[in-house]
Amino acid sequence: MTGTDVTRTESTRTPPDASPAPAGDTTENRELPLLALLALATAVFVTSLTETLPAGLLPAMSRDLGVGESATGQTVTVYAIGTALTAIPLTAATAGWRRKRLLMTAMAGFGVANTVTALSTNFPLTMVARFVAGVAAGLAWALLAGYARRLAPTHLQGRAIAIAMAGIPVALSLGVPAGTFLGKAVNWQIAFLSMTVLTVALLGWIAATVPDQPGQRQGARPPMLRALRVPGVSPVLFVTLVFVLAHTVLYTFVATFLDGVGMGSSTDLVLLVFGTASLASIWIVGALINRHLRALTVAAALLVAVAAAVLALPSGSSALVYAAVTLWGLGWGGAPTLLQTAAGDAGGESADAAQAMLVTLWNVAMAGGGIAGGILLDLVGSRSFPWTVLLLLVPVLAVVVAARAHGFPARRTARTS
Repeated sequence: MTGTDVTRTESTRTPPDASPAPAGDTTENRELPLLALLALATAVFVTSLTETLPAGLLPAMSRDLGVGESATGQTVTVYAIGTALTAIPLTAATAGWRRKRLLMTAMAGFGVANTVTALSTNFPLTMVARFVAGVAAGLAWALLAGYARRLAPTHLQGRAIAIAMAGIPVALSLGVPAGTFLGKAVNWQIAFLSMTVLTVALLGWIAATVPDQPGQRQGARPPMLRALRVPGVSPVLFVTLVFVLAHTVLYTFVATFLDGVGMGSSTDLVLLVFGTASLASIWIVGALINRHLRALTVAAALLVAVAAAVLALPSGSSALVYAAVTLWGLGWGGAPTLLQTAAGDAGGESADAAQAMLVTLWNVAMAGGGIAGGILLDLVGSRSFPWTVLLLLVPVLAVVVAARAHGFPARRTARTS
C-alpha cells in the first residue's frame, strides 16, 4: 500500500509494490475487473464455507469418525486456531511473493485439506486436515482484501472489496444449507469432495482472469508490529475483535437460541432470512463505502444492537424474531468489508500487516465466541446471548465514535493501493 502519512490525502506517486499502469490507462478511467473480482469472491466463499460446513454435518461426521458430536464440533475450532496462529507469521514470510502465486497456493491448500477431510476415517487425521485448511485461510484472508483493492481504480476500491467479500454471506446463506442438504441426501464426504471440485475449477478461473500483482520489495516491507503504532490501526483492530466476538456468541448457538424460543424447526428459514439481509447489506456498503465508511460502521453496530435488544424481549413472537434477524443481517453483512477497508486505509505502508492482524483477531474472536457462548449456555442459558451481544457492542460504538480522526474518519478519501 502507498503513503507513509496517515492523513486521508491521496498519494500521487506510484507505490513501490504496485504494477505500472498500461500505457494510456489511468487509475480513474479503468473499470472494475468483474471476472477477476468474482473469482476473488469465490475464493472468499470457499474459505468461509470450508470453515462452517461441518456445523451442518456433525451427526454424520461423528458417527463415521467414531467420536462424539462435541469432539467433532472442534473441527471448526481447530480451523480457526490454524488461521489465528499462522496468519501473521505466514503473511510476513510471504510478503515478497507475487500475489497471484500466493493466492493459488492458498487455494490449492484448501483443495488438499478438503480432499483429506472427505477421505479420512481417522479423527486425528481429520483434525490435521482442518488445521491445514485454517492455515490456508490465514494466507487467503490476509491477501484477498488488499488484492481486490489493487485491481480496482482508486475511486472504486471500496466497491471492489465489497464484491470480493460478498462470498461470506453467500456461503452462510446458501453454501451451508446446500452442503447440509447434500450431506443428508448422499453423505457428508460428498459435500467436502464438492468443495475440492469447486476449488480446482476456481484455480483455473484465477489463472485465466485474475491479473498478477507483485509482492513487496524487501526494503519496502515495514516490520509487522509497526502497524500497531500507526494511528487508527489499533481502534480498527479493537472494533474487529469485539464486534466479531459479539456476533459469534449468538450466531454459533443460534439454533439453540431458536429452540429455546420455540422456533427450532425454523432454523433453516431464519438463517436464510439472515443471509438474504446480509447480501443486501453487502450491496448497500459497496455503493456507499467510499464516502460513508464511518457512518456505515456506526449503523452496522447499531443495527446489530437493536436486533439483539429485540431478541432479548420475552415476547414469544416469531414475527419479531424474523424482524430482528433481518436487522442483524443488515448490520452484519457489510461488516467484513467495512473493517477490512478501514484497516487498509489506516495501515498505509503497513496495510498488509494490519490485514494479517485483523485476520488473526477475527479468528481469535470466532474461537472465543464459541467458547464464551458454551460457558454462558451452561451457566445461564441461551436467553443470555442477546444481552451479551448488547453489552459487547457498547465499547464497539464508543471506539468507532471516538476514532473520528484515524481509524473511522469523518471524511475518507480513497488512497491508491
